[in-house]
Amino acid sequence: MPSHDARNLLQCAVPTAAAGAVAVAVSAAVAGGKGALGATVGTVLAILFMGIGLYVLQWTAKSLPQLFQAMGLMLYVAQLLLLMIFVAIFKDTSLFNPKTFAISLVVATLVWMAAQARAHMKAKLFYVDPEPAKSDKSEKTGPSS
Repeated sequence: MPSHDARNLLQCAVPTAAAGAVAVAVSAAVAGGKGALGATVGTVLAILFMGIGLYVLQWTAKSLPQLFQAMGLMLYVAQLLLLMIFVAIFKDTSLFNPKTFAISLVVATLVWMAAQARAHMKAKLFYVDPEPAKSDKSEKTGPSS
C-alpha cells in the first residue's frame, strides 16, 4: 500500500475509532455491558466494511481507472445494503443491545464518510500525470550529422 493510501486509511480510521470509543462509553453508561458490547461490534463492523471498501476503491483507481466512478457508486450502495442487512439480522439479538449496535454503526459510518471526504479534499494528488522532465543528456545529444 503506497504511503498516501495508508495515510488516507489512517485519516479515516482514527476519527472513526475515536467516535466509536465515545459511543462505547456512552452506551456503557446508558445500557450497561451489553450496550458497550453492541457499540463495540457496531464500530468494528463499520471500520471493517469501510476499510475494505476504501482498499477496493483504491485498487480500482490504480487498476481500472475507467471504472472508478461506477465502482465507487456500486461500492457505497453495497456497503449500505450490507450494513442494513447486519442491522436487520441483529435487531432481536440477546448477545448485545441492538439499539446501541445500530446507533454506533450509523455514527461510525457517518464519521468515516466525513473523514474520508476531508482526507480526499486535503490530499495533494495529481489527477493528471505530469509530463516527465527531459534529461540533460537527451538535449545535448542531437542527431548526428
